[in-house]
Amino acid sequence: MTKFTGFPVEAFEFYDALATDNTREWWQQHKREYEHNVREPLTALLTELEPEFGAGHLFRPYRDTRFSKDKTPIKDHQGAVVSLEDSIGYYVQISGQGLMVAGGWYSPQGQQVARFREAVDGPRGAELETLVRKAQRRFHVEGQPLKTRPKGYDIDHPRIDLLRFRALTVDRHYPAGPNLRGRKPLSLVRADWRAMRPLMEWLADNVGPATEPGQ
Repeated sequence: MTKFTGFPVEAFEFYDALATDNTREWWQQHKREYEHNVREPLTALLTELEPEFGAGHLFRPYRDTRFSKDKTPIKDHQGAVVSLEDSIGYYVQISGQGLMVAGGWYSPQGQQVARFREAVDGPRGAELETLVRKAQRRFHVEGQPLKTRPKGYDIDHPRIDLLRFRALTVDRHYPAGPNLRGRKPLSLVRADWRAMRPLMEWLADNVGPATEPGQ
């Protein structure tokens, strides 16, 4: 197993430089720096976390520009996910700003919203309320809420705020600097993922996959 030894300062400098010249020509000239300073350390970090959280997957560094006005070809960050269900997983990201640790249900698919609301409306909703309150002490919490009440639910429902959610994620940011030297990022990611694990398990159990098994 490759041991995680830290993100070198060149990892953050790489994204600072990319911001000034995000072109395919620049990328081809500096791709080896990305591989050595960003991708390899992040892969090593995921490998050390795998026994506890599962195998991770690094996203491609290339942007999909087909339907975007922004035609810059390279993402301004490198993210990785440990998936539990469709659109539910632990997340970590490195960029010029530093380290982001996150997790949750980030993109509603198929039957997930309906299952989420059914769970919130029932006895399991009280458990989620408690988990969200605890998460707010440590993380920023986001739910992509509807501006109005969801169809079929009364505006006076005791959990109307949660019922408006169409996703549920938590995140925490650590700026680039001395706090991210050496193996410290490994400890930060591990501690944050452990802290969000009860919420992640609730989401995996109650939101589940995009479609029912067998469909």
